[in-house]
Amino acid sequence: MIHTLRRLLLLILALSVLALCAACTSASGASTPDASTSGALAGLDAPAKKELAMRLVSSAENSSLDWKAQYGYIEDIGDGRGYTAGIVGFCTGCGDLLMVVERFTTARPDNALAPFRAALRAAKGSASHEGLGRAFTEAWKKSAEDPAMRKAQNTERDRLYFGPAVTRAKADGLGTLGQFIYYDAYVMHGYGDGKGSVGFRTIREQALRKAESPGRGGDESAYLHAFLDARVAAMRREPSHSDTSRIDTEQRVFLDEGNLNLDAPLAWKVYGDRYRIGAEPAE
Repeated sequence: MIHTLRRLLLLILALSVLALCAACTSASGASTPDASTSGALAGLDAPAKKELAMRLVSSAENSSLDWKAQYGYIEDIGDGRGYTAGIVGFCTGCGDLLMVVERFTTARPDNALAPFRAALRAAKGSASHEGLGRAFTEAWKKSAEDPAMRKAQNTERDRLYFGPAVTRAKADGLGTLGQFIYYDAYVMHGYGDGKGSVGFRTIREQALRKAESPGRGGDESAYLHAFLDARVAAMRREPSHSDTSRIDTEQRVFLDEGNLNLDAPLAWKVYGDRYRIGAEPAE
């Protein structure tokens, strides 16, 4: 009788543990029926959403939805960061452009950009063109035709901007739109503060003083409005970024529409230009 009772208690305990595990799995979304198709669960790193994000960023950075045409883009836009180039505006002054060249050189040691690495190291932290100039910009444009160079840009974009932004946004409890808002801020401002500029870290800290993030139990829309307010203030501190239309007539529009999952179709304006992305094809 005692052994039978013990077996019964063990069985009840085992069933309780299984029920608890099932509840935890369901709460995390791992076993939710629509987990494989829900954009809210997949987030910005779902391939279709990432493609959409790249097109949105390109509309603001390059006035074009064709982000893949921007690998060879390069110019000095007069923002004190030297040359701005590539798919997310890597800069000679910020040093991330050098990282792209270093990664490309690892794959192609004899590439046309390799001889400029010393000049790029010297230019870090300034707007200097010394040792660069037309020879460098032409080498960048030509190198952009090489798949290894495109891969280097993709990898540094993900390592420095996309990956950290999406990870931080998910930790803050944000859905796909919020993840994109973080990503766009990372691209323009970088993570930390610079001379005369405010970085993502400070923008986020300022937003958290005004509203709680969803990860802390706050309302997602209210928090994102606070984040965008802080970002607009940061942009207005920099003359080269004083046009805040990528916030006012793009991101704020999606947020006001309640499109927290960043679902297409999307319609927006940047710098007065109108853009539209049609509905995503049915799977």
